[in-house]
Amino acid sequence: MTAIASADIVKEIGNTPLILLDSFSTTKVKLYAKLEWYNPFGSVKDRAAYWMVKDAERRGVLRKGKSIIIEPTSGNTGIALAGISQALGYNVEIVIPDKVSDETKRILKKLGATIHETSDDLCPRVGAGTDQSIALATAIAKPRPDIYYMPNQYENDANFLAHYEGTGPEIWRQTHGELTHFFTGCGTGGTITGTGTFLKKMNKNVKIIAIQAQRNHLLQGLRNFEESSMPDLFIRRESVVDEWLTATNKESFDAVNELAIKEKLLVGPSSGSVLASMLKVAGTIDKGMLVGIFADNGTKFKSLYIQQGVFSEDQYDTALSIDNKATRDYVLL
Repeated sequence: MTAIASADIVKEIGNTPLILLDSFSTTKVKLYAKLEWYNPFGSVKDRAAYWMVKDAERRGVLRKGKSIIIEPTSGNTGIALAGISQALGYNVEIVIPDKVSDETKRILKKLGATIHETSDDLCPRVGAGTDQSIALATAIAKPRPDIYYMPNQYENDANFLAHYEGTGPEIWRQTHGELTHFFTGCGTGGTITGTGTFLKKMNKNVKIIAIQAQRNHLLQGLRNFEESSMPDLFIRRESVVDEWLTATNKESFDAVNELAIKEKLLVGPSSGSVLASMLKVAGTIDKGMLVGIFADNGTKFKSLYIQQGVFSEDQYDTALSIDNKATRDYVLL
């Protein structure tokens, strides 16, 4: 593994594995996890980041040797942009809430990103008076459009298209079109609207289930839409969602612990939220194939998990060492 990303690494974005969660499935209700940390920079956000960069290059607003990419993020998009920028030859500046995990900040720095921290809550909010990360990134970029390019994942349709043309078709092929429910945690709305719109096109009866975090949450990457306005990207296609569920810190962390014990998977907090939500729905149906996005693994969250009592330090290290689903990390912690 190396912290230096070559240009070829971006070719590995997408085509992530879909695995059966044996311990949580029955003969008639099957639960599957799409392991997005198999993307080269460790999360589902690699997809949107790459599509936004390539779209900007095509439109001529991003130029090698001249442009600096800047973006507000709660972590994974920043890591993806930093890694992709390094691979493609761009400088990048990331604006993040100071509550983001120390591991995330270390990864960003190792990938060469300049970091600006704000006192935002865990996920940069959208809405007047609450969007410090977004406002700071905009304030830096707006006066120098000749130098700075801000992808703005909260509005950029390339975020939607990454999943409409990538994640959705992958899941359809991997399940042979037999899935009945699709679950993902929500932040910008790109994953659920892109994937959901494609799946609905293929089968209008597939249920699209959106997961938000509780208020004042600790679930990096998720958003609570009572505390924060819905991003424009999400608003444009919100109608694709059939059902909303709210994940608490406790049930999400409990699911993280269960996945480590029962499936030998060390996952990030939002993946715990997805499993907890899948189990709620699984208990109400007689038959089905449920697919959830596991956005990232647990390698960025050791300090959070120990602080919150999810694992002791020894338990975390053991879980990391026995993860039997081939955890991949191209970035050194």
